[in-house]
Amino acid sequence: MEDLERLVKTTMTEIERLVNTRTLVGDPIVVGDNTLIPLISVGFGFGAGFNSGISTNKQKGEMSGAASGGGAGIKPVAVIVASSEGVKLERVTSSVSGAIDKITDMAPKVIEKIVDVREEKKEEKKEI
Repeated sequence: MEDLERLVKTTMTEIERLVNTRTLVGDPIVVGDNTLIPLISVGFGFGAGFNSGISTNKQKGEMSGAASGGGAGIKPVAVIVASSEGVKLERVTSSVSGAIDKITDMAPKVIEKIVDVREEKKEEKKEI
C-alpha cells in the first residue's frame, strides 16, 4: 500500500508543478502596439491501482503489483488583447470545432433535401 501512496503523491506533485498560473495564462506577446496574453485550457486524468494476494498458480506465495496511467491535453481558448483602444477578450475556435458546428447546422437541411428527393422519385414511379 505504501507503493501506491508514493505513486499517487508523485503523480499529484507533478500535476501541481505543471498546472499553475504560468501554464494557464501565457507570457505576454507584444505585436506592434498590441499586447496579446494567451489563455489556455488544461485537462488531465489519471488512475492508479494496487493489488496484492496469495497466488494459487504454480508459483505459490504472496504477490503484489502497482500501476498507474494518465493523460493530459492543452488547448488555447482565448487571447486577451490590450491596445490603445482598450482591452478585449477574443475567443479561439479550432477549425475542427468550427467544422463540426457547420456540419451540425447543415444536417437538418441535408436531411430535408434527401427526403424531398425520395418523394420526387416515388412520384415519378407512380406516374409511370
